[in-house]
Amino acid sequence: MKQNVFDILTDRGFVKQTVYKDELYNLLGSQSVTFYCGFDPTADSLHIGHFIPLMVASIMQKAGHKPILLVGGGTAMIGDPSGRNDMRQMMTRETIDGYVQKLKPQLERFVSFEGENAARIVNNADWLCNLNYIDFLRDYGAYLSVNKMLTADCFKTRLEKGLSFLEFNYMPMQAYDFLRLFSDYNCVLEIGGNDQWSNILAGADFIRRALRKDAYALTCALLETKDGKKMGKTQKGALWLDPNKTAPYEMYQYFRNVDDEEVENCLRMLTYLELDEIKELCAHRDERINNAKKRLAYEVVKIIHGEAAANDAQSQAQAAFEGGSAEMPTVTIDAGLDSGILDVMVACKVCASKGEARRLIEGGGVKIDDKKVSDVTGKVSDYAGGGEFVLCKGKKTRIKVVLQK
Repeated sequence: MKQNVFDILTDRGFVKQTVYKDELYNLLGSQSVTFYCGFDPTADSLHIGHFIPLMVASIMQKAGHKPILLVGGGTAMIGDPSGRNDMRQMMTRETIDGYVQKLKPQLERFVSFEGENAARIVNNADWLCNLNYIDFLRDYGAYLSVNKMLTADCFKTRLEKGLSFLEFNYMPMQAYDFLRLFSDYNCVLEIGGNDQWSNILAGADFIRRALRKDAYALTCALLETKDGKKMGKTQKGALWLDPNKTAPYEMYQYFRNVDDEEVENCLRMLTYLELDEIKELCAHRDERINNAKKRLAYEVVKIIHGEAAANDAQSQAQAAFEGGSAEMPTVTIDAGLDSGILDVMVACKVCASKGEARRLIEGGGVKIDDKKVSDVTGKVSDYAGGGEFVLCKGKKTRIKVVLQK
């Protein structure tokens, strides 16, 4: 380990909060450390918000440390109250198990399962779903401070609205996860997004109280816009890592069009590019910043979906916006020239609803073959001369539409 990974993570802007910083720094610089990061299966795909801790895990493994990726098949049965105004919808065990199987292949893209520092994936359902509650309370209840738990940020909003006893058990269960991994795999560090600080800190404190041994917590910065909002939200919802939910081209276009002020931070946290190269790419805030955005978009898609998908997305973008030689993104829909434009826009999935499509047309943001659509009741034949045409939504979305009726 030529450079302490804590310095690498700090230089790239990842590190947000930690405890016993000097001890952790010395530990990471002197030996291979086993660490873990948890992902609750609340949907059938990870999203771009999970990208940050996965990048941290990847960088730490490359620096000689051993990752454990925990899928929360057990904690998902309870539901994390962090950052929520209401209780999560309860899911069946079958639904959660199905989500677990969908998430595992996505996690495997970021770390290696071979070699001296091979990663492992574990499911906390293996111990939580068979946990004897009375035994747990007798063995560990004395080490969990209710007063301290109630001061945690993750409970504050829920306490105002009404915190259920079900949700109150989430933090102890996550803390127990850390203790199990500590005991079974000598895992001494938990990492995660900064919105998980209370839960992660509770786990490290739990081990120190219950086992009287050292454990550490580290949270990483969230992916945010310049005004402090979470990045990764689109008109269709979250940016998913599953290509069937968010196509590689959509992912490419999202990062190709981030604000100028966000490019450098995204390059540091979402790519493996050297910091000197990032600084050079972002040295100018004129039209040359577009080269940095293109590189960002390409590298993100490459990491998530592979080099071939990144090349395809790049070629499609060039065809759509720069007159490149490749085909622009194409969608075939069950519609004809007599179909309403609102219906076509929804069928093409450039809009989630007719209401959204209507507002875009009324705002002058829709074109068919470079003709501005002005009539919300209009048909495709009013603007297109054949069964294929280019549909433009604003300046960022251009797709070829093929009608098959």
